[in-house]
Amino acid sequence: MIDPLTAVTIATKAFATIKGMVSAGREVEDTLGQIGKWYGAVSDFNECQKRAENPPLFKKIIAGQSVEQEAMQIYAHGKKIQQQERDLRELLLWSYGPTGYSELVALRRKIREQREKTVYLQERKRKELFWNSLSIGLILILGYTSYAIFSFLINYKNGGV
Repeated sequence: MIDPLTAVTIATKAFATIKGMVSAGREVEDTLGQIGKWYGAVSDFNECQKRAENPPLFKKIIAGQSVEQEAMQIYAHGKKIQQQERDLRELLLWSYGPTGYSELVALRRKIREQREKTVYLQERKRKELFWNSLSIGLILILGYTSYAIFSFLINYKNGGV
């Protein structure tokens, strides 16, 4: 999984390539690879957005940036992607008519479903396992520390120390 800034950078580069290809008179089929790359990056960005809305407890505690700062970055990147999507829609409608845009929508749906089934689901499971393991480890350490302190106090009270 990539971070939102990288996803937006990839989307912007792919978008510029698409515009250049269409301006040069290339067919929609020739641009599908770049459109797929753009939608892949947008899909990654949307997944980052979902994760940012519901971060794990420990990430909230040890986050490197404030919630407001992260929200503003995601908002700004999201607006940039929305503008690119509008421009891409207009470009395809203008260059290839409604069928070109219909192909784009179908491609987007396919990419989103594929990524959801493979990449994002696995990533969520890995992160969930990590955070659950960390939580269990910290609970065990806290439990053992409490036991050790309690045992020390009992021995101290009984004159064992």
